[in-house]
Amino acid sequence: MRRYLLARLAQTVLVVFLSLTAVFGMVRLTGDPVLLFMPMDIQAKDVEEFRERLGFNDPLAVQYTRFLAAAVRGDFGDSLRYRRDAFGLVLERLPATLLLAGAALGLTLVVAVPLGVLSAVRRDTAFDHVGTVVTVLGQATPGFWLGLMLIYVFAVQLRWLPTGGMGTAAHVVMPAVVLAAFYSARVARLTRSAVLDTLGEDYVLTARAKGLAETRVIGKHTLRNSAIPIVTLAGLEAGQLLGGAVVTETIFAWPGLGRLTVQALLNRDFPVVMAAVSFTSIVYTLMNLLVDVAYGWLDPRVRKT
Repeated sequence: MRRYLLARLAQTVLVVFLSLTAVFGMVRLTGDPVLLFMPMDIQAKDVEEFRERLGFNDPLAVQYTRFLAAAVRGDFGDSLRYRRDAFGLVLERLPATLLLAGAALGLTLVVAVPLGVLSAVRRDTAFDHVGTVVTVLGQATPGFWLGLMLIYVFAVQLRWLPTGGMGTAAHVVMPAVVLAAFYSARVARLTRSAVLDTLGEDYVLTARAKGLAETRVIGKHTLRNSAIPIVTLAGLEAGQLLGGAVVTETIFAWPGLGRLTVQALLNRDFPVVMAAVSFTSIVYTLMNLLVDVAYGWLDPRVRKT
């Protein structure tokens, strides 16, 4: 197990290094970073002074080395709008994103996994057909449209919930439902498929032949052996949620990482954009590491690979 973990950790470090390299290259590929930072009516002498102050006149290799050394320390420069540390702004928005992501992911697992299991166990029944329709609608419905409809019905018409912002538990309900709707549909469909594949295995048929209770057959022999694809998808979705649900946070004025990234892009605040993108890529990588660790726990055969 130790060898397995060390190998996955080494891969994680490599992926983080490559993601930081991609962030560095992305800024350069979009054009002259100085011109992106500065307003359109800036004087030529001010542009040159700004370029020299930020070190963009140095060779590209020097800039790259300096960027990596600063990124390892979490130093992406100061926000051009807020005049504060860019990475500090990202970390300030992280608790709000964690709250929303946790609520959405919890709602997804509570709804989707039982729905997928029951649909597989009751294959080709009315329950299965209804579950299929619900999951297809969940994947086909645009998040921004669902969010606007929820605001219109529950905030404007019924006045049960606030239209947006963050403060009480009521503020979390609608954005969490919007995020969970799409992800629940994906998890439910994958769970149904994985459980159906497992139900036909010999060990499941043997457990039933021994007279074990159906709940034990499903819980112990079927669900755990179906868990690897479910854990994979759940881990990737957790990474997406922690990276910031851009559209949902914007619609509901949720002060999270996604909304900060959108505002930074609109304001051409590239230090914040670089910090947010780098943080998101690191979150994705760490979530993949956790998924790999979960593989080793769910299936001992994986540890030997």
